[in-house]
Amino acid sequence: MPEAPDLHALREYLAPRVTGLEITAVRELRPLVIRNLTGSSLSEDVAGRVIEGLERKGKLLIMSLSGGMSMVVSPMLTGDLSLADPGKRMLKSTILTINFGDASQIRYTDAKRMGQIYYLESTRLGEITRVADQGPDVLDEPLAFPDFTTALKRYRGEVKGVLTRGQLVAGIGNAYADEVLWEAGIYPFRKVTRLSDEEVARLHEATYQVPTEAVTKLQEIFGAEHPRKERRFLSVHGKSGAPCPKCATVISSVKSRQRDTNFCRRCQPGTMFE
Repeated sequence: MPEAPDLHALREYLAPRVTGLEITAVRELRPLVIRNLTGSSLSEDVAGRVIEGLERKGKLLIMSLSGGMSMVVSPMLTGDLSLADPGKRMLKSTILTINFGDASQIRYTDAKRMGQIYYLESTRLGEITRVADQGPDVLDEPLAFPDFTTALKRYRGEVKGVLTRGQLVAGIGNAYADEVLWEAGIYPFRKVTRLSDEEVARLHEATYQVPTEAVTKLQEIFGAEHPRKERRFLSVHGKSGAPCPKCATVISSVKSRQRDTNFCRRCQPGTMFE
């Protein structure tokens, strides 16, 4: 799933290249992925509008269009936005294309069609659950520790689930939750009600440190190139069977709720019954 660091890098690349461009045509190749909440034809309503801005909110990209309209992209597991030459071969996973007057084109692809694209009036953004339910963004100014602690007390579930839910902080998904908890030395299935004061302090620090450092790393990797989802530089996520960078213990993998959790049993001790 694209998470805050991935989408931050993508927004930094796309925003200066598409802001101010007039849309000449839109083509829906997989309409079931698109949620048009206007009642009008998407292709007819969007054509002629100008992109006034591209912002990121948590794990969403929000494209502001002239005339008070917005297009919200929720990439979920495999969604991706890219800037392409209209003459380039179209992938089977292409969901939507947006053509501009300068002969460039944005393509949204989604191999598993799990994401959504919403088109609606900008004043109605709060009607989209994924927008309305988000907490403060993980790449914004960090919550003060007392505020973070107070917010954490609202939850009773496993700490990894609390991080990925997006209400405590927005923008962390499966991969970066693994990284945050490894950095903090916390067992991913520990109930938040069982965390010590010291563990909460480490969690607070790692929650903001890890994604921020990932943004810097992605910038170093891609430079001026179009960024893609990149996971090879991560410490534990996707590294099952590899040695832990801290202690060399083999990284474990547990499948739970259709997602893999990777962690070090020595650096993050615990049991499923805690």
